[in-house]
Formats: sequence, structure tokens, C-alpha cells
Amino acid sequence: MAEVPSFAVKEALPTEFALMQNYPNPFNPSTKISFDMPKAGDYKITVYNVTGQKVTELVGNAAAGRKTIELNMESNASGVYFYKLETEGFTATKKAVLLK
Repeated sequence: MAEVPSFAVKEALPTEFALMQNYPNPFNPSTKISFDMPKAGDYKITVYNVTGQKVTELVGNAAAGRKTIELNMESNASGVYFYKLETEGFTATKKAVLLK
């Protein structure tokens, strides 16, 4: 019997920055936000309420690939929020709905 070669499956690195829609949405009280980084670097996610006031800010450093963070909004009121990702040369904003 011939030996079957084994192959290591590597996840392909993203080729560009991207911000995904949070999941679940609507959420209560926490949700996950994912984003793609084609190279390692710093990131900042800022959450704003519907009137534009900053609610919270998550700052970190991530390796190249897809990063998922959990956002807990337990102490915030129900409503529409916007989350903005800022990285080296890239900015994107998405809408999230907190339903209690």
C-alpha cells in the first residue's frame, strides 16, 4: 500500500484591510467584531452612540490575519451604535444595534 502524503493547510493571509459586520447583530450585551489585517500593526476600534459621543475605545496590536475581539456593552443603553476601525492607512465604520 502506498503512503498518502500529508499536506499542511495554511490559512491564507488577507491581502487588504477589512472590517466585518459584528455578530450577532442586534446583540445583548456582547458582540464580536472581526477585521482583517494584511500585516501586523496597531489598531483602534472606537464605539460611538447615535449622537456621535465616544462610548468606548479598544486599542491593541495584532499579527497579520483575521482578528476577532469581543465588545461588551452591558452598561450601555439599548440603541444604535457605530464602531470605527483605524489602522495604518485604513478606516472603516459599521453599525451595531444593542437590544436589551
